[in-house]
Amino acid sequence: LPNLLFYGPPGTGKTSTILAAARELYGPELFRQRVLELNASDERGIQVIREKVKAFAQLTASGSRSDGKVCPPFKIVILDEADSMTSAAQAALRRTMEKESKTTRFCLICNYISRIIEPLTSRCSKFRFKPLSDKIQQQRLLEVAEKEHVKISSEAVSYLVKVSEGDLRKAITFLQSATRLMGGKEITEKTVTEIAGVIPQERIDELLSVCRSGSFEKLETLAKNLINEGFAVAQLVNQLHDAVVESGDCSDKQKSAIVEKLAEVDRCLADGADEFLQLVSLCALVMQQLTHGD
Repeated sequence: LPNLLFYGPPGTGKTSTILAAARELYGPELFRQRVLELNASDERGIQVIREKVKAFAQLTASGSRSDGKVCPPFKIVILDEADSMTSAAQAALRRTMEKESKTTRFCLICNYISRIIEPLTSRCSKFRFKPLSDKIQQQRLLEVAEKEHVKISSEAVSYLVKVSEGDLRKAITFLQSATRLMGGKEITEKTVTEIAGVIPQERIDELLSVCRSGSFEKLETLAKNLINEGFAVAQLVNQLHDAVVESGDCSDKQKSAIVEKLAEVDRCLADGADEFLQLVSLCALVMQQLTHGD
């Protein structure tokens, strides 16, 4: 087994894969002694890497299990969310990785491979986990629903998959929340919409038609209502982006102006700007594009 580097979006099974592999290799008894798992929530500064990881890596490991099966003569160090480690701590790992290669394998797990320093990526065998396909997610959710005796309509399952965007962990969490909310009744698409904080499609359509009407008063009222109903503007930006990109009645020039504004608003929201003002500013530009656009 080489040193491993698993990267990809959240909820795609990176941590589960290495834990399953380690359990398969060592069995339930040896697992505790042979695997050191450090998560982002644990301390992982340069001191921990120098002391804890080094001490663990220097221990030797035998090649047999109590149940007689053969097991590899090395230990595994799992560094979850390795992209949140400082460069200094990552640099401290390079030498340990090489020196202890006889007795220890490292598995780094991260969302963004660009945040891992080059010397570490070149010492690992890289595996990219891509967002899960809709079909696989649907199968898994139906399996979970069946085992937990949850009643859910097939439309709701498809919708769950759509709103979680390839993140199975997120989908399962939504399913869990929806089950609690419904208390044994069947989960519908409407329930999922409420739980996921997704803005119903008719509200997006309404927003676009108000923008087409060219009336600023109507627009301001609608913006106030959306905020008062508790919809997140960041979520609206995401959904509006899809609606604009897929829209057949906007020219490319109009689309590019609107999408540029969406990016700007998204940035302002991330910096903590006022939601209502950003929403009105965004809608005003959309209105201008849709009514005066050529």
